[in-house]
Amino acid sequence: MTDRNAAQIADWNGAVGQRWAAEQETLDVLIRPFGEAVLAAARPAPGEKVLDIGCGCGETSLALGRAVGPSGQVLGVDVSAPMLDVARRRAASSANVTFAQADASQVRLPEGFSLLFSRFGVMFFDAPADAFARMGEALAPGARAAFVCWQPAAQNPWATVPAKAALAAAGLPAPQADPHAPGPFAFADTDYVTGILERAGFTHIVARPVEAPMRLGNSVAEAAVSALRVGPASRIAREAGPEVFPKLLDAVEAALTPLASPSGAVALPGRTWVFTANWH
Repeated sequence: MTDRNAAQIADWNGAVGQRWAAEQETLDVLIRPFGEAVLAAARPAPGEKVLDIGCGCGETSLALGRAVGPSGQVLGVDVSAPMLDVARRRAASSANVTFAQADASQVRLPEGFSLLFSRFGVMFFDAPADAFARMGEALAPGARAAFVCWQPAAQNPWATVPAKAALAAAGLPAPQADPHAPGPFAFADTDYVTGILERAGFTHIVARPVEAPMRLGNSVAEAAVSALRVGPASRIAREAGPEVFPKLLDAVEAALTPLASPSGAVALPGRTWVFTANWH
């Protein structure tokens, strides 16, 4: 395991994972349109065996379980114990849905899956081509893959507007990260992702843009708090420290106020890629 993978796993088992587990209902509503889009592209059928990577709190695993029915099987895999605790509680009455805490890029998974699926769960691998090749070992010949990932940050104002305001208020420099480094926007470049999938052994790769509004809150105040709890602005808030939080909150509220609807709600565009591919 690389240091970056280890750092990601530590985050998702620490404050980040705990916060996402606590905010499960809000987050599922926020990104549900993108989960529905990739489910439609995946076309899960009764009796299928599905591998859900980065399953988090289980929203998509449960939806897949309903689609494949009692004769099918869904295995949700995630590194985050706090989120899997929520997933297992939610799936207590779903006999065809199970979960495993594991780094899918490192472990040998059970075999024979006909569908590899992910909602925002495959952008965090330090060696993504190797990770997809390892996951491919769990797929049956002729299996397919479907996942959704973010387009570039610049195309996602739900993330960039709060983050820029928080950075300025905190007096922190803008990060100069490798655009392909593990993180939410690592798969923004479709040519880059296509190359990863081809090297891993996938064929017939297609990327389709999907856009939907991200409703951050019913008021500017609610949206600002939400933005500072999850997403890129939340990392800035953690780095700045709790004593600076009120200043960040004021700055994010000021940035979001002009973008609010007449009702006061804040909904900003979310732009993604839905990828589909076949396993050789």
